[in-house]
Amino acid sequence: MTAPRIVSAEEWQDEWERLLVKEKELTRAHDEMAAARRRMPWVAVNKQYRFEGPVGPMSLLDLFEGRRQLIVYRAFFDPGVHGQPEGTAGVERGKACFGCSMMADHIGNLAHVNARSTTFVFASRAPQPEIARLKKRMDWTMPWYTITDDFDADFGVDEWHGTNAFLRDGNRIYRTYFINGRGDAELGNTWSLLDITALGRQETWENSPPGYPQEPPYVWWRRHDEYDPNPTSPADHWHPTIPE
Repeated sequence: MTAPRIVSAEEWQDEWERLLVKEKELTRAHDEMAAARRRMPWVAVNKQYRFEGPVGPMSLLDLFEGRRQLIVYRAFFDPGVHGQPEGTAGVERGKACFGCSMMADHIGNLAHVNARSTTFVFASRAPQPEIARLKKRMDWTMPWYTITDDFDADFGVDEWHGTNAFLRDGNRIYRTYFINGRGDAELGNTWSLLDITALGRQETWENSPPGYPQEPPYVWWRRHDEYDPNPTSPADHWHPTIPE
C-alpha cells in the first residue's frame, strides 16, 4: 500500500485550491437542500400527545417551552429494548443504544439553538427516574422526555431513531421535516471531523484508496465511558510506503 504523493507546499496549495472548488459546490448544494426544506409543505398535528417530564405530565405543546420551533430526537432507551449492539442497552441495563449515546455526546450548549426560538429535546420510553440517572452518569444536560403514547409510531420513530421538526403558530402545531438513518449524522460532529482527515472514518463503505485502513462500520462505536483507556483503530496498524 502506498501513500499519496509527497509534494511541495506550493503544489499542495494548488491541489487544495482545485479541491476547494468542489468543496464550495458541496456547500452550495447543502444550502440548496436547506432552502428546499424551508419550502416543504407542513402537516397539522391535531392529535394530543402526552409525555412525562421531570416535573410531571406534559403535552407536545409544552415541549416547545414557549418557542416557535421544536426538534425531537427519538433516542432508544426503552424498557425491553436491548440493542444496539444487541444485548447491551435498555432501561434494565441502564444504558441507551450506543448510536444514540454517541449522538447525545454531540449535543452542546443549546443556548445557541434557543436563541433562534428553537427547542431541542430527546424522547424515549424510559421512565423519568431512569433517564435522570443516565443523564447524570453520562454528563448530559439536554431536555429528555418520556413517550407515553403513539407519538413514536405516528412520527416514524417507533423502530428506529429519527428526528422530527415542528413549528407552532399559537397553540397550533405543524410537522415540518423529518430525518432518519444517516440523515441524523448531520447532527453530530464526530463524522464531520473525521471526514476532513486523510484516512476518513476508516470504515469499509468509504471510497478510499486501495490498502487504506478500514473496518466494518459501527464495530468501533462505544459509549464514551466504555472505550479502552488507549483505544486503537485500523490507522494504528497501517504502515504505508511513503513515495520519495
